[in-house]
Amino acid sequence: MVVGEYGSFTDGAAVARIPQSVASRRVAALERRFGARLFNRSTRAVTLTSFGREVLPSAKRLVELADTLDHNAERAKLRPFRMAVPTICSPLQLARLIAGGRHNGLNLDLHAADPGERAELLRTMEVRAALMAIPPGEGSWRVPLGLAGGGARKSRALYVESLRPSRADRDARRRRIWVQPEDDVPHIRDPLTRLGAAVGLQPAQVLVANSFAAAAADALASTDLLLCSASQAGELGLHWLPIGELAQLARGYRLVTGLSEDTQRTQLLPAADIGHCLGQPDADG
Repeated sequence: MVVGEYGSFTDGAAVARIPQSVASRRVAALERRFGARLFNRSTRAVTLTSFGREVLPSAKRLVELADTLDHNAERAKLRPFRMAVPTICSPLQLARLIAGGRHNGLNLDLHAADPGERAELLRTMEVRAALMAIPPGEGSWRVPLGLAGGGARKSRALYVESLRPSRADRDARRRRIWVQPEDDVPHIRDPLTRLGAAVGLQPAQVLVANSFAAAAADALASTDLLLCSASQAGELGLHWLPIGELAQLARGYRLVTGLSEDTQRTQLLPAADIGHCLGQPDADG
């Protein structure tokens, strides 16, 4: 098309940013395909034949459609990919996950939600992917849980049994364990509740908070303990210990998508970045 407009293979090729020899070969290939000449060639100029003038409008439309296709393809790459993530993820780690996604051609739009809400958002296709809370043995990421509170402790574990009030402390305030909404799932809540009952804790000593902030506030303002990951305890400035009777208690996560094509796209996300968002310890830590 540009060869006809400029009347020269050399000038047309320069505008199209291809070598002159490539332009000549492409025109020759089209002429063989159509079985007719597109240009009258002379030593002074290149002009369209009557056949070339007839097909020129269609050629222009094809070029415009190709440009539109390229434009739409770039826009599709930039279209937000909505994914549900736990509310426990820190803004810094989420920002790094988004940056990692962009580096791999995935424009993430992250929506923080509790476990039940994440499952519902995925079921209703309001998000294209979600980090689902599942038993740690079935997941791709595992985050150990322990108890965090104020004050340094020299022991290597904290035993829930030690929270049982003695008869001498009958009138004293009973220390509580606060479970945040992220851990209000059967594979975490139920073992902890059964353990509390087995060692003699009162039912009110293991409670589910309305939010992570509320649970953390109780641990910061009193002798209560927060069920959390080591990374969360570090952010709050609390001392963290594994639970002596439940050393293997952990969060488990799997990245689930609604469509197979989205599964392929989420494979572009660095697994380590997701692990950092969830609070998974590094391999050496």
